[in-house]
Amino acid sequence: MSKSNPEAIEVRLGEKEGYVLNLAGKPMQIPAGWEVLTPGDAALSRRVKQEGPSWTVIEIKRRKRFSHGVLAPAERIAMLKADREAEKDDPKYQKKLVAGRARRAKAEQVYAEEFEQVIFQFLDFHEDHINLANTLAKTVTEHAIPVGSGTVARTQRIPIERRAEAAVVAWMRHQTTAYDHMTIPREKGARREVRRMLAERSRKLLGRYQVRNGEASQACPLTSALQG
Repeated sequence: MSKSNPEAIEVRLGEKEGYVLNLAGKPMQIPAGWEVLTPGDAALSRRVKQEGPSWTVIEIKRRKRFSHGVLAPAERIAMLKADREAEKDDPKYQKKLVAGRARRAKAEQVYAEEFEQVIFQFLDFHEDHINLANTLAKTVTEHAIPVGSGTVARTQRIPIERRAEAAVVAWMRHQTTAYDHMTIPREKGARREVRRMLAERSRKLLGRYQVRNGEASQACPLTSALQG
């Protein structure tokens, strides 16, 4: 069976009951006998879409896509849902599920260790501040690495070295600057410019720890953030 189905289309939520909107904004009446399969079981949703016509209800917020389920014939959903429940009750499936979770957990642990090491290398702190570098690398990793965190650490579109640098800068923006409390004009490019300015400030702060006798006082915002 093919992985995609040309009869599986995307629609958006509509205000009128019994209707949705196509991606061009035109109302579409939901076919009789169809119901929505709510999100939660990716394998079941995939099978429902592969077996015949279906409409995936999506919502786009701030360039992010959110699924509100799959509209499809109720009979098909009921049949595939029953098959899925029987599959889940099979001891072989449970064993496979446990093995898969263990494999993914191991892969995540390996990635976390690699990511932390790359952050440590990016920091390049003087040996006088090795402990601070270790603490910062560990702290940023724990914040950025969890699956579903939505941070730059989870993307595969850029090299891990750039991910590590971006994760450090992002963490410092929220933890060592007043960014979260700033009133930023709603002008095109204003937020980007503020972030650029704060990123430069953060890099300068990190630079103080890359030389002997660099700043390590309690008043340092980086030290305070890590101790807080």
